Amino acid sequence: MPATTFTRGPVRAAERSPAPDLARGFMLLLIAIANTPYYLWASEMSAGASHPSDGSAIDKVADFLIIVLVDLRTYPMFAFLFGYGMMQLYNRQTASGTSPDTARRLLQKRNWLLLAFGFVHAALLWMGDVLGAYGLAGLLMVWLFFQVKDRTLLVWTWVLGGLLTIGTAFAVVGAWFTAQLPADDPVARELAAGFATSTGESMTTTSYLASISERLAFWVLGTVGQGVLMLVVPMMLLLAFWAGRRRILENPGDHLPLLRRVAVVGLTIGWLGPLPSALDHIGAFGVPDHAAWVFLPVQVLTGFFGGLGYVALFGLIGHRVAQRRTGTPSGNLFLTDGPFAGAVQAVGKRSLTSYLLQSVLCAPVLAAWGLGLGQHLGSASMLLYAVLVWTLTVAFAVWQERTGRRGPAEVALRRLVYGRPGQAPAA
Repeated sequence: MPATTFTRGPVRAAERSPAPDLARGFMLLLIAIANTPYYLWASEMSAGASHPSDGSAIDKVADFLIIVLVDLRTYPMFAFLFGYGMMQLYNRQTASGTSPDTARRLLQKRNWLLLAFGFVHAALLWMGDVLGAYGLAGLLMVWLFFQVKDRTLLVWTWVLGGLLTIGTAFAVVGAWFTAQLPADDPVARELAAGFATSTGESMTTTSYLASISERLAFWVLGTVGQGVLMLVVPMMLLLAFWAGRRRILENPGDHLPLLRRVAVVGLTIGWLGPLPSALDHIGAFGVPDHAAWVFLPVQVLTGFFGGLGYVALFGLIGHRVAQRRTGTPSGNLFLTDGPFAGAVQAVGKRSLTSYLLQSVLCAPVLAAWGLGLGQHLGSASMLLYAVLVWTLTVAFAVWQERTGRRGPAEVALRRLVYGRPGQAPAA
């Protein structure tokens, strides 16, 4: 078959390296922790964070840890892994004889499908879907930057990072001036109301049909805002393209100094940046509600570094796991890498299924249109629920791994991208 039309099949098990799957698997725990506070729909949310303004001492501890370690750190990490996966797919296709143009078209087809998956996910269950944001950003970044030189990727990352930093600096200055306004000033009241965290009626309505339009309206804004306008996802994709060309996560042992530096610097900035927001949330700071919006741009900027730090950390962990493997891997993750690392990788191999399964386990149980359990939980109990949800997805993924099954969402996506088995040779 001519190289211009040839497309090999999806990745095979023997081609997988542990670091990306470990990162994806653990990242899904952080995603569950980050998303579930939005299901506390009966609580009044604080002005500067997506967490209840009231609660017990243990609830405040849970909020503090989530704000520092998780909030706005998971989607940058996910974005990097998404971009890295695109480069892995492209490299495998071209190495098998597929033309670069055909391989790029395959990527764009996959990105369009992720956008469609995100639309359906938002319509049915979860307003905060990120698949659409990554699909949209992927379409733009592959079109504009996938074939450019490495230097161009890095230069544009710096350019976008500079714009984000300047915007954050203006936000800090603006918030300082805003804080000088008295709380009863009309402008201050309007700002406090306009930036208050809200999930709209998609959580509080008891009508499932009414919740659909609410979720989709939120999703459209979030897809464009998070996927493009907030700049972090495009920056992460550019860096992921650069890293994927060097196979940094597939061969972390060749890049240990870089991974260590990125982990230390990224996590330091990523964990220190949210401290003002976390301290304000528990009452240690006294930032007025009408100025608390400043925490969002600060969290977005430092979340970029935190996401990179987490990626680098799991690159280092993946290197340690790979070192434990002796001889030719047996194909059994639980024998080669140990039960815990094997289980996390099983989730990472089925990250799309596990991500969607989280919504199945959360929305009908917690939202008002379902069982409404979110009304009766606090921050600490919701954190435990998030861990339970992730644990159930781990159990499902382990069962699938042991029985040789792929995740159903991965099967559906691959069927749509590659066609039926046998339609494209798998050289």
